[in-house]
Amino acid sequence: MQSNSVSKMNNKWIKIFAVILISYTFIGGMWRPLNPGIMEIHPEKTKCGERIEVKVSTYNTHLDKGSNIAYLYIDSTYNIKSIDFKATSNNEAAITFDIPQFLPEKSPFINAGLIIVNPIDGGFARPSSVSIAQDSVNTLKGQEMWKQVKIEKFPDALHKGFPFRLILEETIRNIYYHVPFWMAMIILFSISVFYSIKYLFKPESDDAYHVYAYNRVGLFFGLMGLITGAIWAKNTWGQYWSGDIKQNMTAIALLIYAAYFILWKTFKDEQIQLRVSSAFNIFAFVAMIPLIFVIPRLYDSLHPGNGGNPALGGEDLDNTMRMVFYPAVIGYTLLGLWLANLLYRMNKIENHLKQ
Repeated sequence: MQSNSVSKMNNKWIKIFAVILISYTFIGGMWRPLNPGIMEIHPEKTKCGERIEVKVSTYNTHLDKGSNIAYLYIDSTYNIKSIDFKATSNNEAAITFDIPQFLPEKSPFINAGLIIVNPIDGGFARPSSVSIAQDSVNTLKGQEMWKQVKIEKFPDALHKGFPFRLILEETIRNIYYHVPFWMAMIILFSISVFYSIKYLFKPESDDAYHVYAYNRVGLFFGLMGLITGAIWAKNTWGQYWSGDIKQNMTAIALLIYAAYFILWKTFKDEQIQLRVSSAFNIFAFVAMIPLIFVIPRLYDSLHPGNGGNPALGGEDLDNTMRMVFYPAVIGYTLLGLWLANLLYRMNKIENHLKQ
């Protein structure tokens, strides 16, 4: 009796924490704005010795509410300062630069980044913004000309937001849903494998029903991960399904898990049903590892973390995002455990009524 009370209390706290963390994910993930960023620049090409007016379009900035300074930079040593900055709106400006007659390198052209600084937004940059070509080379003079201005320490922005990343922009918030769905799926599938192994060593129907429950919820989370990933791909890659190796391998892994449920309904003999489906579940999990984590890394892929395309690092998944991301992973995992427990109990009741 005491054990049942403790179990009910534990389930109660799982539900409470799941609701709190998922609510926090939705509110926190949508409430905080993005940091300022540079979206478009025109023109993107110029030559040494020319005066150029660069028209920029920014995001979530306050260009018309304070003094602005802009820099074209090659690296931390070589940069030039704007000679004029005209803000035409809070997110648009025309910036004038006098490009030195020579570049600080022998290369026929260099891609310079653009930095904009103001007291409200702090400093924000876009690498490789303007391509600068040179007809003649004088490295020493070029180094001297590009060293005349030293970039001072940027002021901090008045409000700290989520990182602004070109192309991703507002869709970066999908990381609070897409990735936690996958992580929760993997945890649920891992638990189902534990019960499969346990059942095969010592057959008990309860363990097999646990396998079924965790797999069913895990597959649902996997499908949600696939759907949120397709929506993200549409906004960043241009189409819902591009045949990317990560998309294809993930779909195959989920189809293998879907076959588990076909096996579950195939056999009329319950003992054979539970034994075969438990054994197949181990195969499905073993197959999932190379399909999702190994094969995509061996081929070119648009997906972060695969095919040489770096995953979100410290500058992307910064501390402001971690404050939402990790609670999201925990919250969706607890939700999965809660749903799996409900499904397990429903199956037990259904099985009891059949007897």
